[in-house]
Amino acid sequence: VDIMSLVKAYNIPVEFSNKIMKQVENVSNEVSTADMAGRKDLRDWQMVTIDGEDAKDLDDAVSLTKEGEYYRLGVHIADVSNYVQEHSALDVEAKERGTSVYLVDRVIPMLPHKLSNGICSLNAGENRLALSCIMMIDEKGNVIDHEIAETVIKVDRRMSYTSVKKILADKDEAEREKYRELVPMFEMMEHVAGILRKKRMKRGSIDFDFPETKIILDEAGNPIEIKPYERNVATKMIEDFMLIANETVAQDYFWQEVPFVYRTHENPDEEKIKKLATFINNFGYTLHIGQDEVHPKELQKLLMKIDGTEEEALISRLTLRSMKQAKYTTECTGHFGLATNYYCHFTSPIRRYPDLQIHRIIKNCLRGRMNAKKADHYEKILPEVAKHSSEMERRADEAERETDKLKKVQYMKMHLGEEFTGVISGVTSYGFYVELPNTIEGLVHVTSLKGDYFNYSEETYELIGENSNKHYKLGQTVKVIVAGTDEIVRTIDFELADE
Repeated sequence: VDIMSLVKAYNIPVEFSNKIMKQVENVSNEVSTADMAGRKDLRDWQMVTIDGEDAKDLDDAVSLTKEGEYYRLGVHIADVSNYVQEHSALDVEAKERGTSVYLVDRVIPMLPHKLSNGICSLNAGENRLALSCIMMIDEKGNVIDHEIAETVIKVDRRMSYTSVKKILADKDEAEREKYRELVPMFEMMEHVAGILRKKRMKRGSIDFDFPETKIILDEAGNPIEIKPYERNVATKMIEDFMLIANETVAQDYFWQEVPFVYRTHENPDEEKIKKLATFINNFGYTLHIGQDEVHPKELQKLLMKIDGTEEEALISRLTLRSMKQAKYTTECTGHFGLATNYYCHFTSPIRRYPDLQIHRIIKNCLRGRMNAKKADHYEKILPEVAKHSSEMERRADEAERETDKLKKVQYMKMHLGEEFTGVISGVTSYGFYVELPNTIEGLVHVTSLKGDYFNYSEETYELIGENSNKHYKLGQTVKVIVAGTDEIVRTIDFELADE
């Protein structure tokens, strides 16, 4: 109920209308021979999906072989546009939703489950229609050739990140035996992902390695455990493959000069970067800012310098906050964070509308149907698609953040009066925020600081006691007691433990 009330507050549509459900009933559960006609048949390629254990909408499969001195990497994406026709009730609804929303205890899908977990999901052992981006990659991580094609595929195994991590990082004997025929491909994938990442890093791509929050609920929806959810070798590998496919597709269609939807990320705001530079000086770090702008490589260097230090989480978060948000646009203006001139979202058409939209454009081009009339049609509709999708993405992010916050408040409510050690993660004139190792954040209000009057210093982001000259500044470790929680405004209050 508490989560549904947030869903309602954000106006997120949950149910699908009868008209749409009727449309979905007519979609077959099998891929017919007619469906496969004229497609490149890749069913004999060794291919897997790698996802979280609980994922049901599997929209990407990967394959890799060595061809002479090159690697042939295939990123195979569910061909959702085959089942969701433009202007159909289903399409209008998907466009309206813009994205699936992943909340702590449920997914509110962009497309009904029968599609997203059924015929559009790349389930192992089933024939599936896909749009494949097949890339030839050299040892330096350059894509020297690629092909984008309509294909029919059959996934060999559904793998989980945990299991691939066991095979690669832990060298787990039992796991390696269980997937024996796939181990050589996984090892080669780890190598190729490494090459791709190294090339991205070299050009200055920024990699934020924050722990996301993993919230574990019991049957009744009460939070029983909250912990950081770390990325591992398998999650990063899939990330590397999706990034290169998205980039390759964006670059291809940019040079074809057809109407398209790009994923762009503007350079950060000069003021914010200057503030960040001032702040990190406190910790002895510097940022080189050129003619009023900063190169992503500078921020990347900073993140590498702080790697493993106590202030890492803090500076990473402030760096992230000083950047703009990425959005969908019809102009290809480049992606600052990834340090690339070409980027789009191609790999998740089940859960993001822009991906579905560009799949249609790609198929029109592949089938030689992108004439002046079609191009004109897209020129007209795409600006609105890009704008609306960006807005829906923001809404989904906010709802996700607020539901996480709510569960964190409920969790801390069960720990009132207990003592925790955390790090000061934000300082304001009214107090300071303390973040605990499990990613929960609470506020120590300035009025609860006993025995002195504290002034806020804006230059150094710290609170300073007038008489005691006691300083509370970012990155400092403190012991706190959980003093109170408020589920309605979703806040947690801490007080300092007596030292």
